[in-house]
Amino acid sequence: MSTVLQVCARAKAAAPEVAAASAAVRDGALHAMAAALDDAHPRILESNARDLEAARAHDHPAALLDRLTLDTARLGAVADALRALSDLPDPVGQVVRGSTLPNGLQIRQVRVPLGVVAMVYEGRPNVTVDAAGLALKSGNACVLRGSSAAIHSNTALAEVLRAGLCAQGLPADAVCLIPDTSRASVKELTRARGLVDLLIPRGGAGLIQAVVGDTQVPVIETGVGNCHVYVDAAADLAMAERITRNAKAQRPSVCNAAETLLVHAGIADTFLPRIGEALRQDGVTLRGDERAQALAGAEPAGDADWDTEYLDLTLAVRVVYSLDEAVAHIARHGTRHTEAIVTGDRAAARGFVAAVDAAAVMVNASTRFTDGGEFGFGAEIGISTQKLHARGPMGLPELTTTKYVVEGDGQVRE
Repeated sequence: MSTVLQVCARAKAAAPEVAAASAAVRDGALHAMAAALDDAHPRILESNARDLEAARAHDHPAALLDRLTLDTARLGAVADALRALSDLPDPVGQVVRGSTLPNGLQIRQVRVPLGVVAMVYEGRPNVTVDAAGLALKSGNACVLRGSSAAIHSNTALAEVLRAGLCAQGLPADAVCLIPDTSRASVKELTRARGLVDLLIPRGGAGLIQAVVGDTQVPVIETGVGNCHVYVDAAADLAMAERITRNAKAQRPSVCNAAETLLVHAGIADTFLPRIGEALRQDGVTLRGDERAQALAGAEPAGDADWDTEYLDLTLAVRVVYSLDEAVAHIARHGTRHTEAIVTGDRAAARGFVAAVDAAAVMVNASTRFTDGGEFGFGAEIGISTQKLHARGPMGLPELTTTKYVVEGDGQVRE
């Protein structure tokens, strides 16, 4: 058996013990894992420094370096996220629906753990902690395969988390890290049918397609975010400026950052010079159509710009002549992640919400709010852009399945 399958088998063996653990035990383990992280800051930061040194040596872009970087504040935040998870309602055992049939049978549909949740992800080592915490809280074991760029950070984090599990009496293999970061390891993970119950790719389009296109295990697609902000003719321009700047520049390297700004022609002469100057102050490079070039000082945009998830301080800008044109542009170029409209016209807002096909639609709010923590779910394991089982930020309920429990007093079917 290959190393990847051995890791999956260890997680599979640990999964029943995790599923059987009480909510109190699982919550205690989350606190133990958080405390272990707090105590291991120097060791983790040393490992992260090795990854950052290697990334700089390979001239990785600033966006990747930002996602890769851990510091005391970020480590504190991920540990606090584990503690916050422990305060959330336990999804295991929740009754989704129930009824009593005319024959007296009592039927309940209840949430149960999936079993083994595997994740393939790029760059961000905080995902190691978030994924482990969410899997544990929802009663699952997890298998984690991070990128080569973060291997030292991920290894240190996984070892610390496993020690926290052991301190609480749970099996260390409830959190398993695959040490092999080659493409072959991803292919093997997609073949782990019977060992992995759900596989989640979290990263760029290439990674997601590598997993989705050739897998034998259930997959939920996440991540790619070609997100738009549409500034309608009836928008408050001060609000539109705040939202656009936040959506693009607050943290451009993440999937819920805006990549395209659509501006209604009716306000373009006023808004585009204003937002162009503001975004330049934020360090943003604009690529636009002819009117955006003339009014906002944008560079010429090519066809590929409308489809690009930049993940840096670059924004495509286009002038549209109606809400329908904005919706059509989003339908053609969006990735069904997050789309936003800024408008004071309720009818326009309702029309946008109804017409746009996306996991999250924002009305007069930044795209940056599409996040499990911001939605009050605790940490998230990813943002699903598909439509089956889970859509949008995936928190605890999305890491469970259900079973029907039927209780009777001797009934037989006639």
